Amino acid sequence: MVFASMRLPWYFTAFHPDWKMLDRPPTPPATLHQARRIALKNGVRYAYTGNVHDQEGGSTCCHACGQILIGRDWFTLSEWRLTPDGRWGARRLPIRLSGRAT
Repeated sequence: MVFASMRLPWYFTAFHPDWKMLDRPPTPPATLHQARRIALKNGVRYAYTGNVHDQEGGSTCCHACGQILIGRDWFTLSEWRLTPDGRWGARRLPIRLSGRAT
């Protein structure tokens, strides 16, 4: 059974001391890498690191073949392998929420 949370993107984002929180240290990149490895090992398909230079952790890969679809490193895009309409692979089905108040 695949839980929905394993298909949703998870972001492990580094803290950087700024303005009124200068008394706290930045998040070590190794902490983010470890968190991402644990998530992937436990079935999370799309786990990312953020606010650090980490092309592997910041890029979106196909969960089936591992090919980089969108390559990212910090704020730089290095690869873009989507079709002009923003798709790759099979067409995704819409999600319908039931019991939602309108």
